[in-house]
Amino acid sequence: MSEGLVTASYIVAAVFFILSLAGLSKQETAKNGNLFGIIGMTIALGATILNPSTTGVVWIILAMVIGGAIGVRLALKVEMTEMPELVAILHSFVGMAAVLVGYNSFIDLHPQAINEIVVAIGSDLDTTLATAEAAFAQASQAQQDSHHLTGAMLNIHLVEVFLGVFIGAVTFTGSVVAFGKLRGLIPSKALTLPHRHKMNLVAVIVSLILMVQFVQTGGAITPILIMTLIAFAFGWHLVASIGGADMPVVVSMLNSYSGWAAAAAGFMLSNDLLIIVGALVGSSGAILSYIMCKAMNRSFISVIAGGFGNDSAASTGEEEVGEYRETTAEDVADMLRNSDSVIITPGYGMAVAQAQYPVAEITRKLRDLGIKVRFGIHPVAGRLPGHMNVLLAEAKVPYDIVLEMDEINEDFSDTDTVLVIGANDTVNPAAMEDPNSPIAGMPVLEVWKAQNVIGFKRSMNTGYAGVQNPLFFKDNTQMLFGDAKDSVEAILKAL
Repeated sequence: MSEGLVTASYIVAAVFFILSLAGLSKQETAKNGNLFGIIGMTIALGATILNPSTTGVVWIILAMVIGGAIGVRLALKVEMTEMPELVAILHSFVGMAAVLVGYNSFIDLHPQAINEIVVAIGSDLDTTLATAEAAFAQASQAQQDSHHLTGAMLNIHLVEVFLGVFIGAVTFTGSVVAFGKLRGLIPSKALTLPHRHKMNLVAVIVSLILMVQFVQTGGAITPILIMTLIAFAFGWHLVASIGGADMPVVVSMLNSYSGWAAAAAGFMLSNDLLIIVGALVGSSGAILSYIMCKAMNRSFISVIAGGFGNDSAASTGEEEVGEYRETTAEDVADMLRNSDSVIITPGYGMAVAQAQYPVAEITRKLRDLGIKVRFGIHPVAGRLPGHMNVLLAEAKVPYDIVLEMDEINEDFSDTDTVLVIGANDTVNPAAMEDPNSPIAGMPVLEVWKAQNVIGFKRSMNTGYAGVQNPLFFKDNTQMLFGDAKDSVEAILKAL
């Protein structure tokens, strides 16, 4: 394949990626969006392998076969409820790939120096470091001559390497922490170290100083090594400082970071398509984060800085705030039959119980009885943007009755019955009533304005944010305890 054909293939692939993003912006066209993405990636991979400048094709194909086998295995094994943590850990792979590409580009600039370091590894640490610095200084002129990089071009490439490694390292550890929180391996509550924002600022300033030193020395090894360690710690602390209720925003933010990491890798590899794809992912992730921040009344700058929404003197919020009333599936079925309008607000509990299918059956049953049924979806329902929408679409719930929070919030006061299935923080009135709550200021579904509210929960334990929900103790709220799927199936049977 000629260079011209490779370039043309990259352009076609880029167009398919843009069409993919456009398709994924709406539920009705999401399948086509996925298909366009698959076609674009197939073209991109084929053009890269057939590129005359590509070497080691056998190793590349072997890596693709192994990676593809792992991907197929995960796709068949992972449940929809586990998709958020899967996305988070995949972001970490992109971040580490950027780090490795950065160091590979760095090593490629100093091949002679690397050989000398390998020889010196057998000696003590001080000798090794001294040898490394001397070798890189001696190889500086040689690498400029061999790669034809001088002056501004050399400086630009060194900045690309430095930023690529920094963004990749932050993305890697941040994504690992997000995976741990979503998986339950790490406590979901925000880490509140003293002067944490100042520490983040110092980490960024020190990294900038190291970048200047890295460029001025023509690519010395010490600044980039120190920066890598700082970036790993910075990414870990950045995400650890964010509470569990805000994890959906964190996932979209890390999606943006992974895109910029890929774009940085594209610059280092001089691959135009990788730059385009990285920019598309980075910008779309940033836009999604901004939209979600507006929906949650959060500061976008604070999201990037980490630890947003955690500066208030938040109470533990785990204490009960009244007495709750318990109901039965038969009573709920009677209440639904006597309702003219019903709104269902699903949450992560519905996803865990895989209750979307019986919920869809109840929806069809009630609509056949002439009852108006709609769904209210909070922007951060579940633990991934669009999580609830995907689950409901999977159960064949019509798109036109699945409404976003802004579209349905004003209708709760005219609603007879609301079913809160596995949702907690997204329907918590404390967000509007308690300025010291960890979720204070976050817009929520105002379900308590309805005539009757039924809360589906396993127990009275707090939600993912770790705060109690006063909704469940209001006079117009009744609790139906048990597995959400079992409860919904019992209601369906009673209907």
